[in-house]
Amino acid sequence: MISVVIPHFNQPEHLVRCLESLINRPTPELDVEIIVVDNNSTTPPAREVAKFPSVQLIVETTPGPGPARNAGVQESRGDILAFIDADCVAGADWIRSIEENVNAKAILGGDVRILHKDPARPTIWEAYESEYAFRMEHYIRKKGFTGTGNLAMRRDVFDAVGPFAGIGVAEDRDWGRRAGAKGFSITWAPTMLVFHPARDSFAELARKWDRHIAHDFQVQLDHSFGRFRWAALCIMMVFSPLGEAARIVMSDRIKGGPRGRLLAFLGLLRTRLYRAWRMSQLIFEKDASRLADRWREETD
Repeated sequence: MISVVIPHFNQPEHLVRCLESLINRPTPELDVEIIVVDNNSTTPPAREVAKFPSVQLIVETTPGPGPARNAGVQESRGDILAFIDADCVAGADWIRSIEENVNAKAILGGDVRILHKDPARPTIWEAYESEYAFRMEHYIRKKGFTGTGNLAMRRDVFDAVGPFAGIGVAEDRDWGRRAGAKGFSITWAPTMLVFHPARDSFAELARKWDRHIAHDFQVQLDHSFGRFRWAALCIMMVFSPLGEAARIVMSDRIKGGPRGRLLAFLGLLRTRLYRAWRMSQLIFEKDASRLADRWREETD
């Protein structure tokens, strides 16, 4: 059996779309259970989940997607564990790809593409995130981890590595690197495809980067001359968009022709300058806890 675990927090409409993609798949013969773990939403998604009688809903009150995923694992029965986020849409062959590629040692990390509202006329953030978000192949091959929003492994592998970390840690990096330290390999699985909507506004993207900046700052403080290195990274961030033009022109992920590529560069410019500004604010701080919690703020 494949157990699919979906952490959820205040995204009921996205959750319905995710569940529809999992239920209406071309592989009904596969034995699959789906568990939604609500992370103490303002309004629990009981009505939405009730539309899918085979889906189980449980609650985890400890904040963070990591604890929610851990609760789903504890409730699950399958020998294969698969994780997808509530705001994602599973590709038609997502379940089949997991069943065909998972093995005793491997951890599967799948591809994540942007879900466009109109591929011919992408928004600025659809264009930007098509190239600069969810680069799972790069994370797997170069950094030793993959995103926990499109992840699968056998249960005994998960048990050996241990649970996902809480809200104060980048749980995807932490879990992936713990897995590597225990001798497990993360395998790039491009056919294990999910689609993720781009942010609707820069404010949403800013909250994401606030969280990552906070985590990275805490890591730097653990090293000698960490503040000096942080200041140097801040300066480099300001000028980094100049070196990205060729990448944007050559990308096969950006839709919308020349207009889409121009939007991607403008989105990159705004994002990198914001990151530099936020990084500069932390140079003399003792910690970055005020940024780490912003990702849980509600969006309208």
